[in-house]
Amino acid sequence: MMPLLSVFLDGFLDTLTGHLVLTAYLLAVTDERAVWRRLKKLPLLLPSPLIATLLSLGLYAVPALRTAQYYIVSLAILLMCCFWVQWAWRLEFWRAFAAVCMAGIFQVAESTLSRMPFGGTPLGDVTPYAAVLGLYLCISAAAALLLYRLGFGKWFRLLLERGPAPKQTALLLFALEAVTEVLLRLVNGVQASFLVFYYPMAAAMVILMAVLIVHLAQRFDNARKMQAQQDIIVQQRLYEQDLELIRREMRSFRHDYKNLLAGLSRQAGEGDLEELRHTLSELDAGFDRQLGKKIRQSAQIGNLQLPEVRSLLLGKLTLMREKGIDCHLEVLYPVTAVDMDLWDFVRCLGILIDNAMEAALDTENPWVEIVLLAQKGQMSLRVSNPYINVMEPGKMWDEGWSTKGAGRGIGLSGYRHILEGYPNVSTGTGWENGVFVQEMTVEGRL
Repeated sequence: MMPLLSVFLDGFLDTLTGHLVLTAYLLAVTDERAVWRRLKKLPLLLPSPLIATLLSLGLYAVPALRTAQYYIVSLAILLMCCFWVQWAWRLEFWRAFAAVCMAGIFQVAESTLSRMPFGGTPLGDVTPYAAVLGLYLCISAAAALLLYRLGFGKWFRLLLERGPAPKQTALLLFALEAVTEVLLRLVNGVQASFLVFYYPMAAAMVILMAVLIVHLAQRFDNARKMQAQQDIIVQQRLYEQDLELIRREMRSFRHDYKNLLAGLSRQAGEGDLEELRHTLSELDAGFDRQLGKKIRQSAQIGNLQLPEVRSLLLGKLTLMREKGIDCHLEVLYPVTAVDMDLWDFVRCLGILIDNAMEAALDTENPWVEIVLLAQKGQMSLRVSNPYINVMEPGKMWDEGWSTKGAGRGIGLSGYRHILEGYPNVSTGTGWENGVFVQEMTVEGRL
């Protein structure tokens, strides 16, 4: 009984250590800035090493499964960690699985390379077990911190959140993680004379994997920026077309101006004040309908001095016009900067407007109001729209949730995840009398 308990405790402690190392690499590869918030959720990961240890002992008791024991347990750990990351990071399955596989690549590679000073002999055979675990944790923390400082997580997070299909990315990383697992198992069978080549090869493979991920993310980022620049050019042309339309209508209005004055003079001369008031009212309404709204909107757009933001809003305004959504835009002061990553701000703005458009289209008279206020180093954003669906505050932030059914959510969970890394950003949500309001305030960083 005692030997079995000792084996169980040793296995549990070893697996628990591996989970802690995996968590350290998870924080690094996701470029996590709210570290304490994630660590507070760490206790719910404890069942994973316990289940993995029991599964390992159970499989070992079946001789036919001993060969595949390590791989089955490793896969089980990946899945259990994936479910934890899915909950703790609020990610959908494939993105969570990709993050766990990426962290697993570094964790398993470190386990392989940690045997290098001892010629492939397990560290516990030549060094006190507690010292081995302590050294392993310290090296892991240092390596994860180095990855974080080098900015690897920034590129991986870009690929994870904005890259191609997350399922493809996850399966690629799973294949790479499986390669590192095989390398770890092979180290015990490599002859001592070949270890001098084996360890550099293992290290080179992990480095190449990391470089591959960064390269893919950079290529995607460059393509995204190029597409954004093309969108800016297209939207600028639309803006110029609107200005040209205003100029033509002004010329037409000026052409009729004398005739309008002659008519007004006749009515004034005849003393027909009621008719004069009616004509002036019609003239004012006609001007506001034909030119006033366009002039005001052009003036508001002109206050947006960030091309990326202006491009997004011009595109959304054009889309709303095509869909019959009445949009009111207010940019009261020039917007020259925002104290967060500009692309993250554009993504947040796009998510809020897309959700507002979708909800507004369900109403009889769809409208969207967008207010941007930049003053004293602070940026405030307010997006309002009519809302007739049933509000579910507990579910609206879940990925894929929508009032129209599961899997149709536009991105409020992604919006929340983006802002978790910005302590200087506060948000607010409200709905009353059929109006839904989303607010975001970006304070100037100290």
